[in-house]
Amino acid sequence: MATTDEIIKRTAPSHLIDHNLIDRDVESLCDGMVRYEKRPAQRRDGNAVEGLYNAWIIFNNPKQFNSYTTDMVKATILAFRRASADRQVNAVVFTGVGEKAFCTGGNTKEYAEYYAGNPQEYRQYMRLFNDMVSAILGCDKPVICRVNGMRIGGGQEIGMACDFSVAHDLANFGQAGPKHGSAAIGGATDFLPVMIGCEQAMVSGTLCEPFSAHKAARLGIIADVVPALKIDGKFVANPTVVTDRFLDEYGRVVHGEFRTGSQFKEGQAMIKDGEIDLSLLDQKVEELCAKLLDTFPECMTKSLEELRKPKLNAWNQNKENSRAWLALNMMNEARTGFRAFNEGTKETGREIDFVKLRQGLAVGTPWTEDLVDSLMPAAAK
Repeated sequence: MATTDEIIKRTAPSHLIDHNLIDRDVESLCDGMVRYEKRPAQRRDGNAVEGLYNAWIIFNNPKQFNSYTTDMVKATILAFRRASADRQVNAVVFTGVGEKAFCTGGNTKEYAEYYAGNPQEYRQYMRLFNDMVSAILGCDKPVICRVNGMRIGGGQEIGMACDFSVAHDLANFGQAGPKHGSAAIGGATDFLPVMIGCEQAMVSGTLCEPFSAHKAARLGIIADVVPALKIDGKFVANPTVVTDRFLDEYGRVVHGEFRTGSQFKEGQAMIKDGEIDLSLLDQKVEELCAKLLDTFPECMTKSLEELRKPKLNAWNQNKENSRAWLALNMMNEARTGFRAFNEGTKETGREIDFVKLRQGLAVGTPWTEDLVDSLMPAAAK
């Protein structure tokens, strides 16, 4: 009887049809700010497998915490389409460079300086954004979000569109919409109620308070969490987060909550003095990819399609009307919020005076340039 290798060599076609829409290098679309790499797939024992790969799609904009520009969104769509169609790809790893951020959402500089006040332009941008989320949800390969730092705003939304998320425990998660002139309708309002329930989704989507990777694991937003901080050469849990107990003296769950007061400051000092090592994160990602390798590929794709349905159905039901609202919102609150974030500094802050805005609107004050100028962080100072 012939071996499997002999049968493959004898029967595989000499020419394969390319199912990509365009034959263009991903990096060329955005000057390398999105990287596409095929890394050899590994068995569970760590040995590489000939002819099979995991596709790594990597945001490369660390100076702006891996926020995505319009060209980066285009490149990401192409990258996911390429990975989905590639017969050699086992799984997709979606991540960012560095150790501070996976992605903090849309590029607020581009938003403030180009899209603010131009709803017709932002509407076209949101078509691309929607296609990026749909490309993740429609990928024929399992998608792993390797959370190498902050996953905030739109970064949280595209992260939740992935099938699995593995994070290091210094990463923070959350939404930012109502704090910066938007609403989390780029996926969060669709995915969060499905993933963590309506009440916790309400907390995240409206209060915009970041939460830890340990809490994200407890809520069910990520599949696994590993330490990344080394003190004296030894891995330790995030010292700014409660990880050594589950309940407080009143029976409330505190595991994964941020420490407060002097304990939080002491934890920050430990992080500053320690060493960040993402080797355990990479190890966990490779372990997951190896497990996915030991499955029937078509059965895997069908399982993905079925298990994605709760997120996909909610997303498809709402994405177009969300796109229209987000575009129109660029005329007032988004225009103001993104400008404040872009112009603000660490000293002045990056948020408007919300109380003054609400006081003005309560007596019917119209949205004017003077009103917007008066709300900027520098004006308040």
